[in-house]
Amino acid sequence: MSTREMREPTFLILTALAKGRHHGYSLLTETKKLSGGRVSLKPGSLYTTLDRLQEEGLVQDAGEEVVAGRLRRYYALTDDGADALNREADRMVAAAAAARQSLRIRTKGALA
Repeated sequence: MSTREMREPTFLILTALAKGRHHGYSLLTETKKLSGGRVSLKPGSLYTTLDRLQEEGLVQDAGEEVVAGRLRRYYALTDDGADALNREADRMVAAAAAARQSLRIRTKGALA
């Protein structure tokens, strides 16, 4: 994966998969839950993203099963995917710390 920042849906999908394997519908509900309802992926967007993440080696197939007559394909995070997620989480923490620092400076300047 490149060193550019991740889009939020990608971050949420990888975050969901960090907890363990998921099938598509489960990823749709988990990403919505993780985002507090802000991100609601459409199935087409999810599967396009999963295909890209598989090509990048961040996600892999983790089996299939038939449930209630429907095929469920499962996905899992790879070690490279976990590394990419960890790097992005670190980047986000650093960016948030910089923002907090700037806000503290702004607040001190307003009081002067």
